Amino acid sequence: MKLQAIIWMIIMSFCVFAFTTPSKKVLIIGDSISLGYFPYVKKMLEGEVDVVHNPGNAQHTGTGLRMIDEWLGDSSYDVIVFNWGLWDLCYRHPESTSVGQRDKINGTIAFTVDQYKTNIEQLVKRLKMTGAKLVFATTTFVPPGEAGRFEGDELIYNEAAVAIMHANGVEVLDLHEHSITIYQSYKMGEGDVHYTAEGYKELAKPVVSMIRKMIGFDEMAERKVPQ
Repeated sequence: MKLQAIIWMIIMSFCVFAFTTPSKKVLIIGDSISLGYFPYVKKMLEGEVDVVHNPGNAQHTGTGLRMIDEWLGDSSYDVIVFNWGLWDLCYRHPESTSVGQRDKINGTIAFTVDQYKTNIEQLVKRLKMTGAKLVFATTTFVPPGEAGRFEGDELIYNEAAVAIMHANGVEVLDLHEHSITIYQSYKMGEGDVHYTAEGYKELAKPVVSMIRKMIGFDEMAERKVPQ
């Protein structure tokens, strides 16, 4: 009788684990902006989706090309949300004393928009090989007074990237549009591209909505609504 009870407990534990462990997995690849909203995305989708982020900061497309195979590994993902841009369009100088050696006056840009396009095309090609549904999140707002970035350059880089996404059938999340309003209320500081905790929480909301859409949760929810 005791053995039967133990076996029954094991079976029940397995069932509970099976029903509480998310069967869908999402990978987010991106820089410090994505690292900021990632915890909130993970929390909002807790119990529904297993959300992970690439280790550390994805920086620019050069880092992406060098690290993408390692980040993807042998794991299988249902959705991959990715972005590069803020680091690509940033100017840096080795003698600059600003954080990250940013210097848009004397510095050198990481990647020109043409180089960025070439790199993005290669990265999209590699990501498509995973079989996951892909979402490109547009680069967020660059404010006036940013030490290493020119206001408006993100629009040029976004336009180039979106054209590549459309050509490859990749879904686009216009996070830039969301970020403009969010930035005004929740910027980390003047001339800073980063956000307060509340700002990152707000940025997480459209990301969560897109993930749910790509996985089909919204469609499933609609099917459950009584007619």
